[in-house]
Amino acid sequence: QVQLVESGGGLVQPGGSLNLSCVASGSVFGIERLGWFRRAPGKERKFVSRIIRLEGSTSYSDSVKDRFTVSWDHSKNTMYLQMNNLTPEDTAVYYCTAQVYASSWNTWGQGTRVTVSS
Repeated sequence: QVQLVESGGGLVQPGGSLNLSCVASGSVFGIERLGWFRRAPGKERKFVSRIIRLEGSTSYSDSVKDRFTVSWDHSKNTMYLQMNNLTPEDTAVYYCTAQVYASSWNTWGQGTRVTVSS
């Protein structure tokens, strides 16, 4: 079993930056991939980014590519999402997720809220 806890959300002005964290605990060795999804107000949850834990290869949605960077710190069992040049369209609850002994996203954090507004 794996537990995921996100942090780092908050209020930021357009053009600003935030760095989200997701700490994994429990059977971390069972995690193949970790990812970030987000749910904007009144919309469905959507894929943002993912990283393969051991290889480090990454993938991004077109809407965040070249602005967001996902990374994994093995020493801290923590995934990060560095978000730059934020726009109001990035306003959402951001969720950390993992594929644990599975090929589907079967473990989720509680979410952290990001609001981009002047």
